[in-house]
Amino acid sequence: MLLVLCVDLDDDLGRKTGFSTPVIGRDPVEEAAVALATADPEDSDVNVIFQGLHIYDDLAERDESVEVAVVTGNDQGDVSANREVGNEVDTVLASLSTGEDVTALVITDGAQDESVIPIIRSRVPIDGVRRVVVRQAQNLESMYYTIKQVLDDPETRGTVLIPLGILLLIYPLALVGAVLNLPGMVLGTTSTLLGLYLISRGLGLGDRLDTAVERARRSLYAGRTTLFAYVVAAALFVLGGVSGRDSLAAIRASSGGDLEAPVILAALVYGSIHWFAAAGLTTSLGQITDEYIAGSLEWRYLNAPFYVLSIAVVLHAVSAFFLGTVEMTYLAVALTAGTVLGIISTLTFAVAESRLSDTEREEGTQQAERI
Repeated sequence: MLLVLCVDLDDDLGRKTGFSTPVIGRDPVEEAAVALATADPEDSDVNVIFQGLHIYDDLAERDESVEVAVVTGNDQGDVSANREVGNEVDTVLASLSTGEDVTALVITDGAQDESVIPIIRSRVPIDGVRRVVVRQAQNLESMYYTIKQVLDDPETRGTVLIPLGILLLIYPLALVGAVLNLPGMVLGTTSTLLGLYLISRGLGLGDRLDTAVERARRSLYAGRTTLFAYVVAAALFVLGGVSGRDSLAAIRASSGGDLEAPVILAALVYGSIHWFAAAGLTTSLGQITDEYIAGSLEWRYLNAPFYVLSIAVVLHAVSAFFLGTVEMTYLAVALTAGTVLGIISTLTFAVAESRLSDTEREEGTQQAERI
C-alpha cells in the first residue's frame, strides 16, 4: 500500500479550522482541505492537501492500493513539531488495516516541512517526496527558509555577517572621518579590521585562540604551575627585550658610528640573554613540577634546565667576544663548559633512568616469582 502523506509542520489545519489530526481517508481529508481553504485561501498547506487528493484519485483509478492522510506538527519549534508529526505518523500506520507492506509518498509545501522527512523515514519507507508551491512564488519559501537557516547558524553568521557589517560601516565612518578631518585614518582602520578578521578566519586563529584560552582556564582551575611560570617567563622576555635594546643603545653611543649587523645582533643578545635564560629556567621548572605532581615525570625531563644554562653560557660568550669585551680564551672555555654541561646532564639522567627501569623490572620479576 502507498500512503500519500500530506505534512503540515506548523499545524495550520488544526489552528485555523479546529480539525483534530491526523486526518485519515479520502473524504475526511477533502473536508479538511475545504475547511482550510475557506478559513485561509492563501495558506500554502491548502495546495498540499489538494495535491495529496489528486495523487490519491489518480492512483485509485488505476486500481492501486492507496490511502491518504494529513499529519501536522505544532508551532512550538522544529524539535517539538517533528516529534508531533512522528506521533501522528505512528497513529496513521496503526489505523491501516492491511497486511500489505506500506510505503509513503510525502507531500510538502517547502524545505521547512521537509525537515521532518528523517522522522517519517524512521517509521515507514519513503518512495518519494513531492514539493508543492504556487507558480507565482516558485522557490520563495525555500529561499526564505535557507536564509533563515544561515542566520541561525552561529558559524555561518560570524563568517558572513561580520565582514558584511564592517563593509556597511565604511561609508558612515568615512562621513565621521570627513567631519573630524581624518578620512584616511578612519578608512585605514576599517580596512585593517576587515583584513585582520579575514586573515584570522582563513588561518583559523579564532579556533586556536579559543583552544589556548580553554587550556589556560583548565590549567588555572587545576592548579598547574605551568600557567604561572608562563606568565613570569613572558614578563622576563619583555625585560630581556628592553635590556637588549638598552645594551645596543649604549654600544652605539660608545662607538659613535654605524654598527655592522653581527655587532647589532651581538649587542642585543648580550643585553638580553640572562633574562631569556631566566625565562627558560622558569618555564622548564614549572613543567617539571607539573609532571612530578601528575606522576608522569621522567628523568630526561630534568635535562631542560641544564640545556637552558648551556645555551645561555655559549650565547653570552659568543656575543661578548663579538663586542670585544672578552678574549679568545674565555670564549673557548665557555664553549667547552656549555658543551660539557649539556653532555654530562644527558648522560647522568639517561643512566639514572636506565638503572631505575632495571630496578623496577627486577622488582616486578621477583614479585611475579613469589606469586
